[in-house]
Amino acid sequence: MMRSLGTVAHGIIDYAMAIILVIGPSVAGFGGRQARWSYIFAAILFLTSLLTRYPLGVVKVVRLPVHAAIELLIALMLLVMPWVGSFAAGVNSRNFYVAIAVLMMLLWLLSDFRLRRAPDAGEGVESK
Repeated sequence: MMRSLGTVAHGIIDYAMAIILVIGPSVAGFGGRQARWSYIFAAILFLTSLLTRYPLGVVKVVRLPVHAAIELLIALMLLVMPWVGSFAAGVNSRNFYVAIAVLMMLLWLLSDFRLRRAPDAGEGVESK
């Protein structure tokens, strides 16, 4: 599969996904622990994005491959959370979690996690 999504686009989508995880429970009409878990995942994704060494990172301490692993883990956790958290009977929350998990896995599959920077950025190409 061709990984055609660059780091800038990936970063924008990461921040958008964090926002969706925050507002999603209100829009989908669920609360309680289902919503709290969504907020926790949003915070983890947001912090990971802020700390990642890519163009939209702020502190830049997390390497891009680590970011990719964390993101895949979040997607897998979102996928199983309705059953692990015992709220699979809530159709809205279950469908929200599964849909977000599928979107995050698709984002992960389409993203090129090899960080490439312009030579004038002063950091060159990040090594593995």
